[in-house]
Amino acid sequence: MRIVSLVPSATEMLFALGLGTDLIAVTHECDYPPAARELPKITRDVLAPGLTAAQIDAAVRERTLAGEPIYELDSNALRDLRPDLIVTQALCSVCAVSYDDVRAVADEIETRPRVISLDPHTIGEVLGDARTLAQATDRKDAAVELVQDAGSRIDRVRLAVRDAPRPRVAALEWLDPPFAAGHWTPQLIEYAGGEDVLGFAGEYSEQRSWDEVVAAQPDVVIVIPCGYDAEIAHREAEMHRDELAAIGAGEVVAVDAAAYFSRPGPRLVDGLELLAHILHPERVPEAPGEALTVEL
Repeated sequence: MRIVSLVPSATEMLFALGLGTDLIAVTHECDYPPAARELPKITRDVLAPGLTAAQIDAAVRERTLAGEPIYELDSNALRDLRPDLIVTQALCSVCAVSYDDVRAVADEIETRPRVISLDPHTIGEVLGDARTLAQATDRKDAAVELVQDAGSRIDRVRLAVRDAPRPRVAALEWLDPPFAAGHWTPQLIEYAGGEDVLGFAGEYSEQRSWDEVVAAQPDVVIVIPCGYDAEIAHREAEMHRDELAAIGAGEVVAVDAAAYFSRPGPRLVDGLELLAHILHPERVPEAPGEALTVEL
């Protein structure tokens, strides 16, 4: 089967299902697993490089209001590839090329590829996407194994933190302006033994004011700017040290959002383990990735 993935999380899921050799093109942001970096890229970012967080936010708002895409799809290349399956999403206009654009191009391709849109809002829906892809690609056994493994790891974390004190947690998906992380992140915080004081499970991320963050009185602030790795997240936090210090939290940490939180794929379970380690290190002594402490 010839598959084109237009979402980094879908690329990760397809590899996890053993379909890496079926992928013939991916997005410019597909960087995991490492083999994905070697595949042809069929999208590009239309935003200018080197923008600050505030400039990125302004540019995204401007283009979204104007109905203009954030990412550009190489439509001619997609037609020439003649895929059997295209995997995309309609959840977030900032995260991938327009679903409508993909659908329009697919209708013009001689092979009439099937287009699957993955739009999860919760952990359960993310795991459900594994089943959806498996049904379309005859990888049902691989999906069962993936879902069972994820479920076992989630259960181990929840058991480890059961009955532990639940710190109040603010997860900030952006800092300029501040956004409270939504979708699956509040669930991850709950499963990790915390209480999300800003976000709502299954709902969209929401812009907040710094005053609202302060008023929420979190014990821990997790800095997870969408799409950024831990080092860039830490640098962003350093740039907003005064605002973060005013919150009065006992701990502020920056983590790799791109790997463990932004993308609704298999590594969300790694993110859960990392969160549990941050909130309850005595009960979850080891975890993937790292948490960089922000000195205030």
